[in-house]
Amino acid sequence: MVSALITLAAIAWFSQMVLGAWQIYRFNRAFDALCLKGRVGVGRSGGRFRPRVLVAIALDEQERVIDSFLMKGLTIFAKPKALPNIQGLSKQQLQSDVIFPNDQNCQNALLLALKLKQR
Repeated sequence: MVSALITLAAIAWFSQMVLGAWQIYRFNRAFDALCLKGRVGVGRSGGRFRPRVLVAIALDEQERVIDSFLMKGLTIFAKPKALPNIQGLSKQQLQSDVIFPNDQNCQNALLLALKLKQR
């Protein structure tokens, strides 16, 4: 019985590692695609028992959104999803409470993503 529990725990741990690496791979592919388009800002919010939210935006030289994505979820199955409703908006037009009216975590992540770090 004990060996079966240890085996089950080892399989769960290994599965977590593999699926976590798969999620990181998907994020890195989406992030690399954004970096090729322009300056990129990334914001993250959420907590241990709340869905984590990650927003990434790419801006051109005129400070307009070229592309963006959102990752949201509690599990490793969260994947990057495009945010077409902010495409083409200027940085000044991006109001987090208008774009995400009912989601405080998404609002915070967008605000953090808009604080682009200078080189």
